[in-house]
Amino acid sequence: MTRRLRFWVHVRGPARRAYRWMHSHIPRRVWLAFLIPAFLLSVGTVGYPWIEGEPWTYFDGFYMTAITLTTIGYGETHTLSNSGRLFTVVLAYSGIFTLAYFASELVRAAVTGELREVIGRQWVDDQLKNMTGHLIVCGHGRMGKIVCSELDHQRRWFVILDKNAELLKDLPYKHALPIHGDATEDDILRKAGVERAKAIITVVGSDADNLYITLSARLLNSKLLIVARAEEEDAETKLRKVGANKVISPYLAGGHRAVQAVLRPTVLHLMEMATRPEFLDLQIEEVRVAPGSSLVGQSLRQSRLRQDLNIVVVAILRPSGELLYNPSGETVVEAEAVLIALGQRRQLDQLEKRASAPDAE
Repeated sequence: MTRRLRFWVHVRGPARRAYRWMHSHIPRRVWLAFLIPAFLLSVGTVGYPWIEGEPWTYFDGFYMTAITLTTIGYGETHTLSNSGRLFTVVLAYSGIFTLAYFASELVRAAVTGELREVIGRQWVDDQLKNMTGHLIVCGHGRMGKIVCSELDHQRRWFVILDKNAELLKDLPYKHALPIHGDATEDDILRKAGVERAKAIITVVGSDADNLYITLSARLLNSKLLIVARAEEEDAETKLRKVGANKVISPYLAGGHRAVQAVLRPTVLHLMEMATRPEFLDLQIEEVRVAPGSSLVGQSLRQSRLRQDLNIVVVAILRPSGELLYNPSGETVVEAEAVLIALGQRRQLDQLEKRASAPDAE
């Protein structure tokens, strides 16, 4: 392979990617605003030497075209014939109209927010490439907005998918990346980083769409935690069969909460306090014990979580799936176990550090 061919092969790939990015992200009107002046400049560069002949060179044609299109007009580079002067008149008027069109398109793109949108899309794409362990929310309707608001309040990074572009405008969240697209499509889920995500919450208004999203997400990531919304009663069974770990029915959950508010108001108040991040006096958290943590192999009494951190371990989910309620002080903490702990936020953060692996601290 010759040196010139090797250079072309090396450059062609990045050049193609750059062209595809510009073609897909830059509006067509802005493209034309750049291409038309370049076309006129090329025509003038070749046209002057072709019309006038010697001693005109291509650089003379380029210079003459540039000062004509920009209406600077320092003077003729060489004496022009009548044909050359007519050609110059055509270029001059073309330059005036082109510059006017170019300026109007730039102002229009800036005023309408197209440039800001282009820059924003590129920033989102760059962030998505490096994202891992994040959450994905499918649907930004009434329930989706509540989910997103809660995640943002918890300072968890998440991606919002919705096929209605209007619902993704002027989002108030600080930890969200919006993607306009149909979440039932595998390419959109891949773009959202479903293969690197920690969990996906699908709260689209249609049970059929939630079912399809759940199935697609499970096929793309077998370890993904999937929480799905169900409107109809028979949808829960179908969602679990296709891979949903947890199914939420807004009407069923709302009904249970209404009953608890009447029969057990104090218990409901306690649970609300423990699960809301703004209540610093009391919170409940689940903490996974990593292999290599100092807690592994110790009993709860030996770990001194109650004495040192003033934390109450309400339950332990063992790696086998067994759930221990109110574990005794002699219960041994295993690797990959999940501690359900009750305490203040500051103490819970210390527990998470102790439960993590040494190299993760």
